[in-house]
Amino acid sequence: MHAGESVVLGFQHYIMTLGMTVLIPTVLVPEMGGGDAEKAKVIQCLLFVSGASTFLQTWFGTRLPTVVVGSFSYIIPIMSIVHAKRYRTYTDPYERFTHTIRGIQGALIASGCFHVVMGFLGLWRGAVRFLSPLSVVPYVTYTGIGLYHLGFPMLTNCVEVGLPALIVMVFISQYLNPIISPKRPIYDRFAVLFTTAIVWLFAQLLTSTGVYNNKSESTQNSCRTDRSGLISGSPWIYLPFMPFQWGRPTFDLGEALAMIAASFVSLFESTGTFYAAARYASGTPVPPHVISRGTGWVGVATFLSGITGSVTGCTASVENAGLMALTRAGSRRIIQISAGFMIFFSVFGKFGAIFASIPLPIIAALNCVFFGYVISAGLDFLQFCNLNSFRTKFVLGFSFFLGISIPQYFTEYYHVKHQVGWLNDMICVIFMSHTTVAAFVAFVLDITLSRDDEEARKDCGLPWWEKFSVYSADHRNDEFYKLPCKLNELFPAL
Repeated sequence: MHAGESVVLGFQHYIMTLGMTVLIPTVLVPEMGGGDAEKAKVIQCLLFVSGASTFLQTWFGTRLPTVVVGSFSYIIPIMSIVHAKRYRTYTDPYERFTHTIRGIQGALIASGCFHVVMGFLGLWRGAVRFLSPLSVVPYVTYTGIGLYHLGFPMLTNCVEVGLPALIVMVFISQYLNPIISPKRPIYDRFAVLFTTAIVWLFAQLLTSTGVYNNKSESTQNSCRTDRSGLISGSPWIYLPFMPFQWGRPTFDLGEALAMIAASFVSLFESTGTFYAAARYASGTPVPPHVISRGTGWVGVATFLSGITGSVTGCTASVENAGLMALTRAGSRRIIQISAGFMIFFSVFGKFGAIFASIPLPIIAALNCVFFGYVISAGLDFLQFCNLNSFRTKFVLGFSFFLGISIPQYFTEYYHVKHQVGWLNDMICVIFMSHTTVAAFVAFVLDITLSRDDEEARKDCGLPWWEKFSVYSADHRNDEFYKLPCKLNELFPAL
């Protein structure tokens, strides 16, 4: 692959990180009392943390081509902190913003420490080593399904922009190449750039011609290309890696426990993304100790988020794993180039704000394609299971159903009967996660339903799976997961 092509592919991955990077601060910062300037700074901080953490993940973590981004799983405990009674006494919006973000920082630092302990001390490895292809199927599948609200529901916030983006994306990525038959895979590989440029220009034309002038405020915020406030609010040059720039973090035990529950959910999400990324990067199934090491570095990313004040914790990016499937380019170099773009645009804010102002319905349309690829990565593990076994059918069917049903109940409970309190937040954030519920149900059923029987082991694919659990069992593990330095000697638990 040419260097220029790698740069363009890396820029595409950067574009996809903007969806979550812009969405979370856009939701949270106004609730905290911050304006456009504060929102721009938080986005730049989160973008910098994502870039630095992506470098760390590809160098020392799983060494898979995975991007680290902000996690939506932290929204519930963060919103509880935002609406805490002790911050309502501040009448000045900026003062309320600074005190609120300091409370969030303290909870994120505690959450990051929990994540680091689970990963680097090998505690998460002890759980992951009991997985099999059968339990991985709902695990990875729901890693994609669980983010459905960031797909078509977010697209419908501006149908006249989002729906054309979805149609153009599917046409360019799936139909255009067979029609034109170029010598190189161009249109499917660079479909993100083509789609974003075409629909962004279309949205600009709609904005310029005054189509949205008499629309509601929410419609204008979603559809117009001049409503983000990021270009005017961003400084030309800003150093987002300054620690504790909003002041000394404050700590509250209940808020920290609620944030740790969100970090627990992030463990599940990151692990599912690692398996999907390995599948599309032509890697072997990720060994348990590599998964544990990777989640440890995700914990470092959350800790950095707490230090810099980037509002939310981190996780491995699902949409970027799907983009890797579309481009069929599972290269660490491409991901590291995208991390370079993240750091560059986090420092030079005006330039980064131009791309960050892409209407979110366009990103939601792209998510519909990429989340679908991650779902199919989970279903791909069915080939190693015996689908004629009724045990297999029960584990799959039961975990898939509860993975939808239980989070739906807790979602309705949270919105209708929401009660403020850290214990309530802990329960809701765990059981509202489709990935966590589906993976946990499949995991428990798989290890308790007669796995000692040799026939049952074959049904769930363990004879094929177990050889990838340690380095020495398969020589291909070294190619993808061997560290470039002797970290294993420094930290034996890795």
